[in-house]
Amino acid sequence: MNGGTNSQRVESFPEPVVALLRAVHDALNLPLPGLTDADERAYARLLAQRARDARVILAGVLDDGHEAGGAAVSLRAWMDRGPVTYTRWTEDGGGR
Repeated sequence: MNGGTNSQRVESFPEPVVALLRAVHDALNLPLPGLTDADERAYARLLAQRARDARVILAGVLDDGHEAGGAAVSLRAWMDRGPVTYTRWTEDGGGR
């Protein structure tokens, strides 16, 4: 994935950019659902919502000049309004 871009490590990014990258990662890094259809549907809905939220936040930063640190705070607030409510997958045979 060279593509002619400069290679930089995350430690070299400004802290607000790192905060935004972490918020986007956390928004999309959902635990797997349990085995029921209801859990799988809830997981799919939440992942779709979080992906939409992340796209809106990123568009604000990239297209409208919003500040990265404030965008990270906003995304985390949106995540708090839509927490994981489904049963999570467990290694011992499904969801509990």
